[in-house]
Amino acid sequence: METSHHLKFKSRKDELFTTINFAVIGLLIVLMIYQVINDFNLAGMIALLVPTFFVIVLLGMIYYRTHYSLTQQHLYYRSGVINGKILLSDIREVVVDKTLWVGLRPATARKGIIIKYKKYDELYISPESNEKFVAALLERSSGIKVTR
Repeated sequence: METSHHLKFKSRKDELFTTINFAVIGLLIVLMIYQVINDFNLAGMIALLVPTFFVIVLLGMIYYRTHYSLTQQHLYYRSGVINGKILLSDIREVVVDKTLWVGLRPATARKGIIIKYKKYDELYISPESNEKFVAALLERSSGIKVTR
């Protein structure tokens, strides 16, 4: 990362995301326990438990490790194992308090920010405060169009 000042933003977590995330984790744990209790076939247990364990870890990482940071030149994003950066000069528009249901979504809540960059690319994020994020973004790159 750059040596200039980083401004970090945690991702907001809404009730829908939290409920679905932990319901899936709970269901997977119940299935793992059921498999261990009812099947003493080692190969079958490994075939189920290993991928299930990795899905649980991935969901946990998405929940606890989704955040964004701004430097003078870049927006960095991380969500679980997905991470990347966008040049601030490539950002054309930010759409505030909207939800993007398809595409690149390193986010854990609805009503976040759609970042339109380059010619046709979009990124959806959900910082704890949309307003604070947009203000910090505009401090670094004032030519960005903001749609509310």
